[in-house]
Amino acid sequence: MTITILFGGSSYEHEVSIVSAITMKKVLKKSTVRFIFVDAMRDFYLIENDRMKSSFFASGEYKKSKKLILKKTGFFSKSIFGSKAVDTDVLLNLIHGRDGEDGKIAALLSFYSVLFISPRTEASVLSYNKLYTKSFARSVGVQTIPYEHLSREDERKIEMGYPVIVKPVRLGSSIGLSVVRSMAELDYALDVAFEFDSDVIIEPFVEDVKEYNLAGAWTGKWELSMVEEPQKDGFLDFEKKYMDFSRDSQIREASISNTLKQEIQESFKKIYNPLFHGSIVRCDFFEVEGEVYLNEINPVPGSMANYLFSDFEDMFVRLSSSLPSEENIVIDYQYINSIQSAKGKA
Repeated sequence: MTITILFGGSSYEHEVSIVSAITMKKVLKKSTVRFIFVDAMRDFYLIENDRMKSSFFASGEYKKSKKLILKKTGFFSKSIFGSKAVDTDVLLNLIHGRDGEDGKIAALLSFYSVLFISPRTEASVLSYNKLYTKSFARSVGVQTIPYEHLSREDERKIEMGYPVIVKPVRLGSSIGLSVVRSMAELDYALDVAFEFDSDVIIEPFVEDVKEYNLAGAWTGKWELSMVEEPQKDGFLDFEKKYMDFSRDSQIREASISNTLKQEIQESFKKIYNPLFHGSIVRCDFFEVEGEVYLNEINPVPGSMANYLFSDFEDMFVRLSSSLPSEENIVIDYQYINSIQSAKGKA
C-alpha cells in the first residue's frame, strides 16, 4: 500500500507536525510512504524520504524539492511533458492546528476527490474550536468541564474560583496555555493566550485530576486503542508535548476498572459516530469523583496516537478501505431546460 503523508501547514503547530511526520516514517514499516510538505506560504513540496529530518525544513532546504499542485484526484508535479501524478492509494492529513484541523485541508481534498484519512470538514470545525466542542459533546450526551469564555475586547473578569486554566480556543499542544492560581496572575495569562487567539476558554484547574486518553476509528467495526493514563510530571507544557509527539513505541495500558474503561469507550463512541468516520482521532477525558468528562478532541493527534494501538498500521490499512464517500449528484439541467421550454411555448 502507498500512503502519502501531508504535513506542515501555516500554523503555530507547524513544527509539531514535522515531528509527527518523521515519527510516522518509523511507524509505517510495511507500506510505501511518501511525504508532501506544506510550508508557511501554503506551497506544496514532494519530500524525498531520506530528507525527512527536522533540519532540512528549518534550514529552508526543502525549497529545492519538487513543487506540487493539487487538482482533481490528487497532487501533481509539473514538467516539460505536462504533469505527473504523485502515485498514492490514500493520503493522511497530519497537519496539526490551523489548515489541518480547522477544515481547510479536508474541504480541499474533498473538493478534488482525493481519498484521505482525516476528519471531514464539519467534524474538523467542531473539534478545532473548544467552544463548539463543548456544545457538540453535550448534544450527544457526553459531559464537559464547566467553563467561561472571554474575547480580547471583554472585561477581564471571571466568576469561577481559582485556580483556573486559561486556553486559547483554537490551539492545541499546550501553546498559550497557563495555570492561574490567583487574580493577580490572570492578566498575564490572558496576554499570553491572546497572542495566539482572539478568544480564550477558562476552566477550573483540579490538582492531580485523573486523565485518560483513548484513540480509535470505525473500519466497519470499532477499533479502539488501549486507554492511556498520561504520566505527567506537573504541568504538561509545550516542550514536553513536543517530545511526546515523537513517540513510536506502545505504552502501558491504564490500570482502571472495567466499568470506568467502558464509560470512557462509550463516551468516545458517542463523540466519534458518525461525524468522525474516515479518521483516527484521540479523545482526552477527565475522571472526577467517578464521573467521566470530555477534556478535548484531538482530530489529528500527535503521531496519530500510534503508540496506543497494538496493530496501528494494520488498522490504518483497514480504515483506508472503508472511507466515507460523497453522494454522486447528477446534474441534468432539467429545471433550466423546463424553463427554456416554457419560454419557447410562450
